[in-house]
Amino acid sequence: MWGRPLSTVVLTVILALLSWPLLGSRGALLFLCLMLLGLLLHHLRNLSKLYFWLQSPQSRSMPMGTGAWEYLSSNLHRMFKRQRETEQQLSEALSGFQLAGAALPDAVVILDDADRIEWCNPKAEDYFGLDNQRDRGQLITYILRQPHFVEHLSSPHAGEPLVLKMSRPNGEMVLAVQQVPYGDSRKLILGRDITRWERLETTRRDFVANVSHELRTPLTVVGGFLETLEDMDAPDPEMTKRAIELMRQQTSRMTRLVEDLLTLSRLESTQNPLREEDVNVPEMLRALHQDAQVLSAGRHRIRVKLESAEWLKGNTEELRSAFGNLISNAVRYTPENGEIEIRWSKNDGQLTFAVHDTGIGIEPQHIDRLTERFYRVDRSRSRETGGTGLGLAIVKHVLNRHQARLDIQSVPGSSSTFSVVFPDTRRVPANHAFAKVSA
Repeated sequence: MWGRPLSTVVLTVILALLSWPLLGSRGALLFLCLMLLGLLLHHLRNLSKLYFWLQSPQSRSMPMGTGAWEYLSSNLHRMFKRQRETEQQLSEALSGFQLAGAALPDAVVILDDADRIEWCNPKAEDYFGLDNQRDRGQLITYILRQPHFVEHLSSPHAGEPLVLKMSRPNGEMVLAVQQVPYGDSRKLILGRDITRWERLETTRRDFVANVSHELRTPLTVVGGFLETLEDMDAPDPEMTKRAIELMRQQTSRMTRLVEDLLTLSRLESTQNPLREEDVNVPEMLRALHQDAQVLSAGRHRIRVKLESAEWLKGNTEELRSAFGNLISNAVRYTPENGEIEIRWSKNDGQLTFAVHDTGIGIEPQHIDRLTERFYRVDRSRSRETGGTGLGLAIVKHVLNRHQARLDIQSVPGSSSTFSVVFPDTRRVPANHAFAKVSA
């Protein structure tokens, strides 16, 4: 760095000394001054170029000077090249981080030391109602104003998650929110959607409570009659007969409940794969029609319409249980002299099993919850008809295992239609089914 400028000055002085004999002392001094002035202008010119380039290095090419400036320009060029490479690496790393953050299934919000938003991923925009571009630099408490969240943000117990309930257009969302301190007083806000797990936990609690309630009543009846019979010195034959009949009914009810619970457990078990076979649905429906007539005891007009002769690929016992539950429900909830139609048809290439009744109907707000365990529209009427409250839950699990869907159409006080629609992959062609029967 010092060599070139000093060598240029030394060379200039030597030339001035060599010109002394020819130009005299004044001429040599003037020559030296002119040479030094030229060097100064040269440096000022290169310095000016460098200055203007530094004002906008991105839009202009780097000036390449001469002499010492060439060495300086070369070093500056290498330095800026390394800087651009570093910036490119940082940009790629940041882009990779943002892509990774955007792909995360959980919400991520980065806050600075003053709890201002620096960045958030799409899940955070969805869960918290943020906007990554609009809300940068905003205090997060200006947007998420729930008192529990504000308190949690300033809490020293950062590792403990907070459960927040957020209102959504399609219902309430439950979030587990956790803050993670990092760096110099900065924070990560993590959010996970636990709505499904909360519903499962609620279902589990309701399930335990409902099973306890369903078993308590018959056990109380049986226990009460046993104590009464035990305390009687001379049991009344009529009363004993009635007590035994009521205890038989209650034990039968408990047996049905336990059997349905075991059926549900088996259907939900991952260790119980679906054992498939060709199911003769028309023949099954004829048998179920006879069972329905026995259950009805002549109180209803029940008919079967077999509009298709095709079979299904599935499990015979599971399908019999699902279809039987839908038919028995129609019998139980249809008033005397009502009509029930069992139909097997093919619509738009899909096989459909349907049960139509002229029963009491269902209010629209109940339809989505009918397949929940122990969910009853009218609890007193359900117990009167002998239902366990698990029939439609069993139907739902059987249909899920057969990739089928349940469609419910109902007019309160008039009629209901429960339709089971099977995918085309479950269809056994009629000619193949006929060949099996003939064989």
